[in-house]
Amino acid sequence: MRQPGFAGLIDTYGSDAVPYVQLMGEDLSQLSGADIADIVHFLCVLHGRHPGVIDHAATKTVDDAAREWLIQATDGFAAERALLTKLTVAAGPISGVSLDDQSNAAVLGQRKALDMLSQSERAGCAIGAAIALVADWHCIRHILEQIALRIGVEARASILPHVEQTAALSDNLAATPALERALNFGAEQLLNQHRGLWQLLEARRNMRLSR
Repeated sequence: MRQPGFAGLIDTYGSDAVPYVQLMGEDLSQLSGADIADIVHFLCVLHGRHPGVIDHAATKTVDDAAREWLIQATDGFAAERALLTKLTVAAGPISGVSLDDQSNAAVLGQRKALDMLSQSERAGCAIGAAIALVADWHCIRHILEQIALRIGVEARASILPHVEQTAALSDNLAATPALERALNFGAEQLLNQHRGLWQLLEARRNMRLSR
């Protein structure tokens, strides 16, 4: 049964609900070294650059209730970017899966869409995207920790805000129906980009398997 509110949004549309992510959660050993390189490389393309979604949201949000969370989230995601960089280097370069491989361009397009989303002037939209990123990243972090073990990289514990704290902030900020819609819009758009990335990564894996 779907949970109400923000928790239901993450439960239904987050990375945990994506079949490829579920496959990795069950047994990462099914993935090849090329699959691993794809995951960390394209996550780094999407979220490895500063300023990112959370940094942009911090400049757009004046709500006192969000200030402490944003400070913790900004510091926490800076550490996640550093981990992504280490994993990308350790995993090695990616390889093309076709003569006309447009994967990198597609993810760069996703990053541009997230930049626009996180700089939106619509009140609530940017912080909604940032909140969804932190909530969904806890699932992604689990995968990154497994990858780190496999390729011999130390992954220190995440210092991002907890899921419960993040969900509570979303509920607190949704003071009016208009704000709630904007928060949900930002969150849904962020989660859409994550699902699109996982679908791209799965398609690249399937192309390799079909050779």
